Amino acid sequence: MNILYLNHYAGSPALGMEYRPYYLAREWVRAGHAVTMLAASFSHVRARQPQRDGAPLTAPMSESVDGITYRWFPTPAYQGNGLGRVKNIWAFLRQVWRATPQLVAERRPDLVIASSTYPMDIWVARRIARRAGAKLVFEVHDLWPLSPIELSGMSPRHPFIRLVQKAEDDAYRDADVVVSMLPKVHDYMASRGLDLRKLHIVPNGITLEEWSGEPPPLREDVAQALAAARAAGATVVGYAGSMGRPNALHTLLDAARLLQGEPLRIVMVGDGHERAELAARVAAEGLSNVTMLAPIPKAQIPAFLAALDIAYIGWQRVPIYRFGIAPNKLMDYLMAGCVVLHSVEAGNDPVAEAGCGLTVPPVDAAAVADGLRRLAALPADERRAMGARGRAFVRAHHTYPVLAQRFLAACGVT
Repeated sequence: MNILYLNHYAGSPALGMEYRPYYLAREWVRAGHAVTMLAASFSHVRARQPQRDGAPLTAPMSESVDGITYRWFPTPAYQGNGLGRVKNIWAFLRQVWRATPQLVAERRPDLVIASSTYPMDIWVARRIARRAGAKLVFEVHDLWPLSPIELSGMSPRHPFIRLVQKAEDDAYRDADVVVSMLPKVHDYMASRGLDLRKLHIVPNGITLEEWSGEPPPLREDVAQALAAARAAGATVVGYAGSMGRPNALHTLLDAARLLQGEPLRIVMVGDGHERAELAARVAAEGLSNVTMLAPIPKAQIPAFLAALDIAYIGWQRVPIYRFGIAPNKLMDYLMAGCVVLHSVEAGNDPVAEAGCGLTVPPVDAAAVADGLRRLAALPADERRAMGARGRAFVRAHHTYPVLAQRFLAACGVT
């Protein structure tokens, strides 16, 4: 089968996030399918951007990554969620639209997947699918336009929001299959006209290969911070990932202030637009129980998580989480066998489902501090049993070989 996968933000192990399209496509290639990934040359979530001869792309470029054919379309760089990002989106979609005849002739797709944060890629994917006589799949990462309305306060009457709403409604009407990473979207999608017989849930996951064998050693500063916490006899609480507003790390620092003088130490590795502000707080408030470090390579994440007693993941209190959450970070935590303190209010809770930790309300520093105390007070054997349940849960439901097969089965491919 020939699969054409449109994902504006697609990444790879060499470039960074987004990883999901890469992992799914790699499994499909291993199963004997041909996969072509269409992506933009610039994405704000990647650590690095694809280049030709060490320079940014000025023309489309194809390359093979683990058997996946990536086709990069040159798009302008941007920061934030303003006009620059809109220009980047339209540059990508315009180029793929124009490349439709060539893509159909060269790739002869049987399956065309529109997979991105925004839904306007459905128009391009629909054009390609119709010309190729292919099945059309709409993969939902986030609910747009609901996300910018509820998270950013944009008016439903804003011209951009009206455009996005038209795209979402078209996607639910015209796609042969809709795949959602979020598990509690049925009522909402039905209210927008989706025939729920088209809907299938395929969440995020992990790849077992990254968890086999001996992980590479931790960077020296990270290893030293963990060793110092152990030497002080502290319970080690860790966080690994993006340091942005959605991750509720100010709440974690508020909890750290309440935990001053107690035998808990927090070690945070990562980067993001709030990192400088968080680091300034640690210094200004004298939070000696918090260590903030630069992000580590993805390959070192298993070693970092293995050194923790408790892993933290937090969320803001926002209504849109009623449709569910599908965090990659949490899958890593569970696969590492971590006991998890989960600060959330959402339509689903993988930590509770797996029985691998404790869930407390979001944006509640006292609840986070108390939750960390409670987990730290558990006998070591009980924490190990929790961690083992989390690992078993991920292996059963959230590995990419399983998820890739579920995805294709939803599309009628056996």
